[in-house]
Amino acid sequence: MPLALLALAIGAFGIGTTEFVIMGVLPEVAGDFGVSIPTAGWLVSGYALGVVLGAPLLTVLGTKVSRKKMLMFLMGVFVVGNALSAVAPAFGVMLIGRVIASLAHGAFFGIGSVVAAGLVAPEKKASAISLMFTGLTVANIVGVPLGTYIGQAAGWRVTFAGVAALGIVGFLGVARLVPEPGRPESHTIRTEFAAFRNVQVWLAMAMTVLGYGGVFAAITYITPMTTKVTGYSAGAVTWLLVLFGIGMFLGNLVGGRFADRALLPMLFTALGALSVTLLLFTATAHDKVLAAITLTLIGALGFATVPPLQKWVLDQASAAPTLASAANIGAFNLGNALAAWLGGLAISAGLGYTSPNWIGGLLAGSALLLSFLAAFLDRRSRPAGRVMAGSARAESLSVAADH
Repeated sequence: MPLALLALAIGAFGIGTTEFVIMGVLPEVAGDFGVSIPTAGWLVSGYALGVVLGAPLLTVLGTKVSRKKMLMFLMGVFVVGNALSAVAPAFGVMLIGRVIASLAHGAFFGIGSVVAAGLVAPEKKASAISLMFTGLTVANIVGVPLGTYIGQAAGWRVTFAGVAALGIVGFLGVARLVPEPGRPESHTIRTEFAAFRNVQVWLAMAMTVLGYGGVFAAITYITPMTTKVTGYSAGAVTWLLVLFGIGMFLGNLVGGRFADRALLPMLFTALGALSVTLLLFTATAHDKVLAAITLTLIGALGFATVPPLQKWVLDQASAAPTLASAANIGAFNLGNALAAWLGGLAISAGLGYTSPNWIGGLLAGSALLLSFLAAFLDRRSRPAGRVMAGSARAESLSVAADH
């Protein structure tokens, strides 16, 4: 695998840390600003909505510059947003900082996915994408638990200052290691938007919204759930997040490996098992051992869907994959926002801190149904004997021309 994937993983590590660390310090932030836990949850939803808006907007604006320069610009935006969050004097200002940081998220992963896929052979595309996303999963093993510990010990402002520093490292990594790509003449806003004429692209994004939204329904309120229901101490949340991150790391690698071999079967398995596991978490959250095991499985199964969903979008939008890829990253975070909002409503309605789990299970189950529909439409539209590898190869040739 090319060394440039390391640079993309470094940027992903910083982005992953800021996206997830807020869950570990949510009570501290809420306490400092004098707001309720559900209100503080807007720092999660606001970030996610910023990704949804920023992914297509910045990707479109970036069609006139090289992908490397755009990745560097995005890391700069990320640094500014996290620095503002670190010094925010009021909750509204911190929310603005979170949104600014989030604007870089979708476009970075969307453009980065295309760059990563274009660096390797066709049969290794999902694996290359998963290696870039490894930075995001490692963030949940190292960055998020460490940030949570620092936030609880030294204050959450120190955590976000450290995240801003990570962004600077990511900027330098992209500048140093990512090659300067060319851009074909056909790389225009019109050609990028043409990918959305394919109903499969929309289905993939809907699966992303519902599938990964299921994960966030549970994980957004993991701190109050595990401390008030399971009986863990606040300090134990750090280690629970480590387990969640380990699950994400393993699920990401497995998902990337098997998506290159059997994309749709991998997706069916991951979404089905995720739905069941989330529903079970409503019960297992009452036991310390079972809760820890379930949380690890949620991380693994949730992130096992990421490489196949991202590769599915690249395959379906082979002629102009950049905007569709970025939009699908936005879809991940639209699901995050939807799930955090629904979970907050359930908690505010007095249904308890475990109620987001069954909401997540229903969301993931809905994604599974859509994956069956996508498979049916794909099978019906393809000549007998034609396989996804042909589509993947066509996409690879298109992306390779970009470099």
